[in-house]
Amino acid sequence: MKAEIIAVGSELLTPDRMDTNSLFLTEELNKLGIEVVRKSIVGDNRDYLSAAFKEALERVELVIASGGLGPTEDDLTRETVADLLSRKLHLNQEILRYIEGRFRQLGREMPAVNVRQAMVPEGAEILENPRGSAPGLWLEDAGRFIVLLPGPPRELKPMYQEQILPRLQRRSSSIRMFHRELRVAGMGESSVEQRIKPIYTRYAEVNTTILAAPERFRFICGFGPTTRRTRKKRWTKLYRDSRSHWQTASSRETALPWRKSWRAC
Repeated sequence: MKAEIIAVGSELLTPDRMDTNSLFLTEELNKLGIEVVRKSIVGDNRDYLSAAFKEALERVELVIASGGLGPTEDDLTRETVADLLSRKLHLNQEILRYIEGRFRQLGREMPAVNVRQAMVPEGAEILENPRGSAPGLWLEDAGRFIVLLPGPPRELKPMYQEQILPRLQRRSSSIRMFHRELRVAGMGESSVEQRIKPIYTRYAEVNTTILAAPERFRFICGFGPTTRRTRKKRWTKLYRDSRSHWQTASSRETALPWRKSWRAC
């Protein structure tokens, strides 16, 4: 399964806020063997948001969005997705009572705008949010899955772990994604590329990245979805080829050893 992540909110397009939810979601999806092929940040604009969802649903089976589920006029995710899927929004009395109860606990009256958070698209499964007022939503359409999560990480992360993860586990296969690193010191990025390219290009199924880091470069190899047996066989072959090649380096060009353990992405 392939996935895209859409982070919603104009504040994420300023230098003041960072989208950390996508990092968390990518790591969690990779553990299930779900490959994240694209991430995007979309401001609070209905046309741009609709286009982002429409294009994502044409490319992948799973789209996860964070943010835009609040009560204000610029929270457009719920309405935009409902309109895109031609689903009517209905007031869910249970959610409304829950939101009213949260305000009563705070000794405050619920503003009328919060009623928007109780509007649910037809056919959507409600994801309870005991840590906030905005419930999440799980929708299915023509074999595709759309997940709408609240923006605050303290609400998004437990909602994913408790309610999204079990749903995805039931739909995912036993295939997983893994990566491994070879750390190289004393060489520039272009020198590393020139020396190692003849080796890693032999393995079309391996995604290879060379990343600069303080005082060293990281040669990262990652398999897409694969079985454990196949992965180990391919890793062993690539590891042996790489090690024998790096051993020809001069004393100033040192290759640090591979990490010993397999690591799920």
